[in-house]
Amino acid sequence: MSDPTHVGSSSDDRTVNNIMRHQYRVLDGTEKLHMQEVKDAGLRFVRLLHQVGGTDFAGDRQGSRELSRAQTKMEEAVMWAVKHITR
Repeated sequence: MSDPTHVGSSSDDRTVNNIMRHQYRVLDGTEKLHMQEVKDAGLRFVRLLHQVGGTDFAGDRQGSRELSRAQTKMEEAVMWAVKHITR
C-alpha cells in the first residue's frame, strides 16, 4: 500500500507534496533512470563518508566537520544534477 504523504522522486505524481513547484515536466524513462542513478551515487558516497569517519549511517552526524562538509557538498552536487535532469 502506498503512503499518500510521500511520493517517489521519479514519480510523475511528485507535485502532490511540494508546495513551491506547482508544475513538473513528465520525465521519460531515461531521465528517471539517470535521476535515480545520481541519487544512488550520492547515497553511496555519504555511506562511504560514514565508514571513513567510523560513524553509524543511521545517525545523521558525520565523524568530523570535514566529513560533514563533504556530505553537504555531495548533497548539493546531487541537487544540481537532478535540477539539470528535470529542467
